[in-house]
Amino acid sequence: MMKMDEKHYVIGVDYGTDSVRAIIVDAISGVEVASSTFSYPRWKEGLYCNATTNQFRQHPLDYVEGLENTITDCLRLAGASVQQNIRAISIDTTGSTPVAVDAAGIPLALHPAFQENPNAMFVLWKDHTSVQEAAEINAHAQHFETNYLQYVGGIYSSEWFWAKLLHVLREDPAVRDASYTWVEHCDWMPFLLTGGKNASEIKRNICSAGHKALWAEEFGGFPPEDFFASLDPLLAGFAARMQGPVYTSDKPAGQLCQKWAERLGLSTDVLVGIGAMDAHMGAVGGEIEPFYLSKVMGTSTCDMLVAPTQTIGNMTVKGICGQVNGSIIPGLIGMEAGQSAFGDIYAWFAKLLAWPLQNLLKQSELIDADTATKLVKEASERMLSVLNQQAAQVPFDINSELAIDWFNGRRTPDANQTLKGAIQNLSLGSDAPRVFRALVEATCFGAKKIIDRFVEEGVPVKGLIGVGGVAKKSPFIMQMMADVTGMPIKIHKSEQTCALGAAMFAATVAGLYPSVQDAMQAIGQGFDKEYYPDPQKTELFAARYQKYNELCRYVEFSHSVEVETPVST
Repeated sequence: MMKMDEKHYVIGVDYGTDSVRAIIVDAISGVEVASSTFSYPRWKEGLYCNATTNQFRQHPLDYVEGLENTITDCLRLAGASVQQNIRAISIDTTGSTPVAVDAAGIPLALHPAFQENPNAMFVLWKDHTSVQEAAEINAHAQHFETNYLQYVGGIYSSEWFWAKLLHVLREDPAVRDASYTWVEHCDWMPFLLTGGKNASEIKRNICSAGHKALWAEEFGGFPPEDFFASLDPLLAGFAARMQGPVYTSDKPAGQLCQKWAERLGLSTDVLVGIGAMDAHMGAVGGEIEPFYLSKVMGTSTCDMLVAPTQTIGNMTVKGICGQVNGSIIPGLIGMEAGQSAFGDIYAWFAKLLAWPLQNLLKQSELIDADTATKLVKEASERMLSVLNQQAAQVPFDINSELAIDWFNGRRTPDANQTLKGAIQNLSLGSDAPRVFRALVEATCFGAKKIIDRFVEEGVPVKGLIGVGGVAKKSPFIMQMMADVTGMPIKIHKSEQTCALGAAMFAATVAGLYPSVQDAMQAIGQGFDKEYYPDPQKTELFAARYQKYNELCRYVEFSHSVEVETPVST
């Protein structure tokens, strides 16, 4: 236990979709001492990605460079006295974002032969190239007496570990032959920092193993070898090489190795915590409470809920992204749901509107190229802010523009990544603010569908906690979220909730607090705003929600007919 007259600092690192953020936190006061953000340079250039085929890959060098840059920058800002009193580092990442590694645990893309091969890189959570493999896993699971999908909502997703692994093994013989095992991003980072040399010694976390890779305590680990080998012989041996203990994130993965201690300017006495997925640590950073839905809102949403084991018992919730004991807070059942696109939808629309600027202004004969570039940049940066302001003023009724939020498929309830978004009731009067209002409403309706599923399955939802960039930046979206769901939503004060959650785990790993709950209570920053439902809008939103559900049923039915009876060309 800490001595109050000593200085204790911890580092929380949060790997998001576009960038990595690191913060240094005073483990006694909870004060954020320094922060730093690093945008992935290769990702920013669009390398190794193809949105038209849903391929999204990230190079491990983006992660390694980001780790060094953010932590050293934080330490520079914090000063020598802080640097000398860093006790632990914990890391969260997006997920499921796995990579193929060799027997030494090195991602294949770090070898010269694979350095430009997307299949040798991290397969980002939003990569949906493995839709077919996910469908095969779902069909295959029906042939077994044990329901190996029961703890992941009954449907396996193309966003998850085994579907991605199988897709790459089938597509790329060179990567297949060089792969010893596959590792989640949140497991590889602690392995890297602790100087791991043997892939068999990678410490896997219960969070990603349970929610994304079919690990369950009730199965004694991962499904048996026969489950995978009979699905496709290419999977033979992979589960066996992954079997072993899994860990909650309040446990240490080891100490900082000499190489990374020198690289970061830290002591080898610094502990490195077991990793976890970003939303799970974000829920802790956002001070989650039992039966409150913690909504981590960024490019997508991850909706986290914790409940006592005695309350849940043998209940399994259909159509969510899993329930795992200890995946969020040790000792509580962690449940995950979410939307495959949230902020991504707003960004897509802003990019659509910016197309004429980007493609016409630079050809203008009225202004010089430098001025054109500055105008495009200014307009693009202000686009979403102005859309929010204008959309908030748009009057709407039962017949106004209506949208579905499946622009990147549907995560929950009932994963189906082949589904597409839709916009209905367009007219010549449908301007940008009106369409944007409909898109925001669609994301809020999608959030309500998740709440409805929990309630229908017997899990009460007492209220909402909003964390992440969208929650902090858009009062318009948050007020609509409260109006649509009929629930108050309180917004966490921290600008870096996921990184703060990682810092709370780091403080626990360092032994400064006996439990994550104690660290959360001591370090938590509280809430700075709460949105309440507007009773005057409740009836209209309820009626439009019914129309949203009708449109969803129509689109899904039409899609299923198209899939079953493809048109000849």
